[in-house]
Amino acid sequence: MPDMMILLPFIAMLVVIGAFAGVIAGLLGVGGGIVLVPAFFYTFAALGFDSPQLMQICLATSLATIIVTSVRSVLSHHKKGAVDWEVLRRWAPGIVIGAVIGVLVATNLRSVVLQGIFGFLGICIGLYLAFGRSDWKLADQMPGGPLRVVLSSLIGFFSVLMGIGGGSFAVPTMTLYGQPIHRAVATAAGFGVLIAVPSAIAFMFVQIPAEVRPPWTIGAVNVPSFLLVIAMTLITAPLGARLAHSTDPKPLKRFFAIFIIIVALNMLRKVAGW
Repeated sequence: MPDMMILLPFIAMLVVIGAFAGVIAGLLGVGGGIVLVPAFFYTFAALGFDSPQLMQICLATSLATIIVTSVRSVLSHHKKGAVDWEVLRRWAPGIVIGAVIGVLVATNLRSVVLQGIFGFLGICIGLYLAFGRSDWKLADQMPGGPLRVVLSSLIGFFSVLMGIGGGSFAVPTMTLYGQPIHRAVATAAGFGVLIAVPSAIAFMFVQIPAEVRPPWTIGAVNVPSFLLVIAMTLITAPLGARLAHSTDPKPLKRFFAIFIIIVALNMLRKVAGW
């Protein structure tokens, strides 16, 4: 049984993390993974679970939560007729393959390397959130053939290496290829399911030494974190959605972009040993 001096702050911090991730997801329409991974990282490290496999635990646990939130999201969007199931069907094989390759790569990388990847890609996402424009386009329809295979695989691959549901990559990709933003967001929720299910299952078979795992961790997935974050997210996401309808989302989006860039830069700072 874990020491109560570890368990109580562990639970308290997870409750706060889940609540914050839910509000952000409901407020800005972004997946919680971009918040959860660094939050898990700093929480687990502060509680003494820092190790070369720490980022694997953070990615795996974040992806496990995304299974629930993405299913809930895609069903909600489906009721409004916003999900493009044809795009989802055609892009599914590449996304799943990319996600599985992502798990294989992540399990063979040390935590510090995964931190560097998260930091670099996080800065890219933050810059797009801050400066990306809805009128940017590469084409008027989604690509097919080899380009579709490459793009779908990259979305799955990089999403797993960041522990996110794919929306941060899929939504810009779809809008650049002429998809309306509401359809892109709705369909990206389906991408999240395709990414999270195989990767979370695969991460549960990753062997991590018991002495560096947080309490009740199966493979690389920490079960208490999964359960508490899901519970809090389901409670606070509607609150974020209500706030989104009563405030101007543009400055909030830019504020969140700055937040993501700062978090990503801090990850890179730790990688550099500063």
